[in-house]
Amino acid sequence: MNEIFQILEEDARKSPQRIATMTGIPLAKVKAAIKQAERDHTIIKYKAIVNWDRLGEGQVVALVEVRLVPQRDVGFDAIAERIYRFPEARSVYLMSGTYDLAVLVAGKTMQEVASFVTQKLAPLEGVQGTVTHFLLKRYKEDGEVLEGEERLKRVPIMP
Repeated sequence: MNEIFQILEEDARKSPQRIATMTGIPLAKVKAAIKQAERDHTIIKYKAIVNWDRLGEGQVVALVEVRLVPQRDVGFDAIAERIYRFPEARSVYLMSGTYDLAVLVAGKTMQEVASFVTQKLAPLEGVQGTVTHFLLKRYKEDGEVLEGEERLKRVPIMP
């Protein structure tokens, strides 16, 4: 059954009929597995990857490293929840190393992202420090190359 979800993760537009054909799993089982996965939140969201730069509406994205003071009985979870509830926070990850959280932040301008970090994120109780890295160019996202052609993986055979 995992192959159903691998196919959907690669291309969420694949129909249950196409997935059944690709996997050999009966159509009714494919449909039931997808419905159940949507109900139990195994499938969280269907998503398109958009190259906003091509539409002339680029976004400013930053990776913010956040150092925290863990809270009694909840560790980092309570502060992470406060952070991921902000609409500017696209993704929030607990990580190992010098910093505790990695927060992917998006805005229309560098000033908008900087304001979020300085006015909303950094002042939160439990936040000890932040380091902001602005992303300058996206080459690949979620496994998809955004700019140019993917290079050949093999050397072409010459006659």
